[in-house]
Amino acid sequence: MATQCSESSSGRVAATPSTLRKTRNHRGRGSPGRGPVRKHRKHPRGRGHASGTRHRRISFHKYHPGYSGRVGLRHHDHVKRNQNFCPTVNLDKLGTLVGEETRGNAAKNKTGAAPITDVVRSGHYKVLGKGKLPKQPVIMKAKFFSRCAEEKI
Repeated sequence: MATQCSESSSGRVAATPSTLRKTRNHRGRGSPGRGPVRKHRKHPRGRGHASGTRHRRISFHKYHPGYSGRVGLRHHDHVKRNQNFCPTVNLDKLGTLVGEETRGNAAKNKTGAAPITDVVRSGHYKVLGKGKLPKQPVIMKAKFFSRCAEEKI
């Protein structure tokens, strides 16, 4: 490789900035100031942004604040809630869901209209068949009924 030198009027060779660089002295030698040839290999501190929370923490906090860590709450919109959630109630407990006034008004009513009981409003989805119903007719609304409850109603 040819060096860049220019001859002055006095006949002496003038050094240019590139010829004065320290790398010129390292040409032809095994490794330029890095020890033996086998040394100075690979990535001694890790590749890229590795260890930003360990031995490079100070520089990361100084020049890239907030790079690591979490802030705020996560939104789990994609998560389906428990789809098997189905609170139940037995027939013998249904009398507590109907108010005393409603039951009294239905008993006095001469047209024979039965009181309507909405089980879902009280937080139950399914009616099970344990127990006995009152002799008075009742209309029930629920999402599910067990076979035994259907027969008794």
